[in-house]
Amino acid sequence: MVTSSDILKARILIVDDKEANVQLIAGMLRVAGYTCVQSTTDPTKVCDLHRANRYGLILLDLQMPGMDGFEVMEGLKAIEVDGYLPVLVITAQPGHKLRALEAGAKDFVSKPFELAELRARVHNILEVRLLHLETKNYSETLQQTIRELEASREVIRLKTLEDRKKSEQELVLAQQTQESLLPRSLPQFENFRIHAFNNPTRFVGGDFYDFQQLKSGEWMGVLADVSGKGMPAALLSSMVLGALGIEFRSRTEPHEVVKRVNQLLCEKSLPFQFVTLFLFLLGPDGVGRFVSAGHNIAYLFRSATGKIETLAPDAFALGMFDSACYEYRPLLLDIADVLVVYSDGLTDAENPAEEMFGEEKLLEIIQREAPSGSRAVERAILHAMDDFTQGMPQTDDITFLVVEKST
Repeated sequence: MVTSSDILKARILIVDDKEANVQLIAGMLRVAGYTCVQSTTDPTKVCDLHRANRYGLILLDLQMPGMDGFEVMEGLKAIEVDGYLPVLVITAQPGHKLRALEAGAKDFVSKPFELAELRARVHNILEVRLLHLETKNYSETLQQTIRELEASREVIRLKTLEDRKKSEQELVLAQQTQESLLPRSLPQFENFRIHAFNNPTRFVGGDFYDFQQLKSGEWMGVLADVSGKGMPAALLSSMVLGALGIEFRSRTEPHEVVKRVNQLLCEKSLPFQFVTLFLFLLGPDGVGRFVSAGHNIAYLFRSATGKIETLAPDAFALGMFDSACYEYRPLLLDIADVLVVYSDGLTDAENPAEEMFGEEKLLEIIQREAPSGSRAVERAILHAMDDFTQGMPQTDDITFLVVEKST
């Protein structure tokens, strides 16, 4: 995790053609505790300085003689191959703000600026930047591990039983790494009971779920189903999970978060890879909103009426179209209401006769058990799955969440 010490040690570059502005900003940053602050009044030197120092943040004035800030950002794009420009622009022209953000800047400050606002924006951007780098390094490490495991498959086929056991231990380690992406324990959010289950079809799978407390007082829950199975699906799911965590640290509007993650997948994933996702936010009073991106229907049992409402998807799966829009819809859980979200591996599970478990059986369980609470629903689903599949190996990951408004 990124600490306050990491943020204060981050390298910062101030770019302004007026020395007085440079001294003002540099002094403010040093008083705030930042220890690695550099500056230049020559915009033509910025790219070379960034290549040499890889700054965590560049505070960039847009209006400079000879070479303006927009030209500087074009040069930085050639250096930052992942497209992430750690730039905070400083401008006195309101019309330049949108253009700067479209050019890749992460935020802006208007002149004349307030020192408190500038300090806050510098801290926030550095935190997100360092989290971005941390997640990228983790994904590269996991990707390297997966490449090594895949390269060894043919060798494993020819090895002795003892060597096979060693290789299986490596796969178990990969499974443990995958499991570490899921919450180690279910969170305790005010006025809610939460239950979750995940069973990958192989050592590693593509389904995942997560929960996160937000600064707004709401909490976020998500269940996603990555196309494919095994190592490729596990790698993609780790990237999506990391991206969601980073985005929710910098913004809380779910449709904006999902839109940015979709754009990331369109840029980084293979053409045949996509992700369905059901993401929801809830406050302690049960008021919230949700986004369903190509995911199968979720069910909401209403305790007051005994009826089940359907929450159907209204958008494309992530990774299909970079121009796709994702709008949130209202969500309300009253006391004793139960929300059930699941991957299609649950309803597509087969018995020895190749019959599917189906949505009808799931709805019967919810209708019968939800009046007794979320724990009863969870136990009934697991028991019914065991009886139905009779131990038969499944072809898709099985994951579900059960959320109950308790008080």
